Amino acid sequence: MSETEQLSLTPQDALVAVMIAISASDEDIRTAELVKINAAVNHLPVFASYDLDRMNGVAQTVFDLFEQEDGLDALFGLVREALPERLYETAYALACDVAAADGTLEETELRLLEEMRYELEIDRLHAAAIERGARARHLTV
Repeated sequence: MSETEQLSLTPQDALVAVMIAISASDEDIRTAELVKINAAVNHLPVFASYDLDRMNGVAQTVFDLFEQEDGLDALFGLVREALPERLYETAYALACDVAAADGTLEETELRLLEEMRYELEIDRLHAAAIERGARARHLTV
C-alpha cells in the first residue's frame, strides 16, 4: 500500500488493521487468530462490500507502523480518522475476539487492548461486557 493509500483507510480497512494489530502485538500471529480475522471479514455484515484484495496492503501498513517509534499512535490516528465513532465498539469487539481466539492473552495483547479502550474512548462498562462476551465465545470444554 502506498503512503497515500496508507493515509486513507476505509472503515473496513480500519477494522482489519485493528484485528491485525492485536494479532501481531505479541510478535506471533497464530493460525487461530488468522482464522478469526478471515471469518470476521467473510461473514460479518460490516464487511459485506469489502474488497478482500486490500487485506494484504492493510496488514503491511500495520507491520510497517509497528516498526516505527510512534507507529502505534499513527495507527490509532488512522483508525480514528477512517472509522465512524459508532463503530469504535465494533473495532474493540473484533480485537477482543482475535485476542481470545488462540485461548491465551499475552501481556502485550492486554496492553494493546487497554490502549485501544483509551484511544477509542470505550466506556469501562461496555469494555467489560465486550471482553466477557469474547471470553465466553472462546472457552473450551
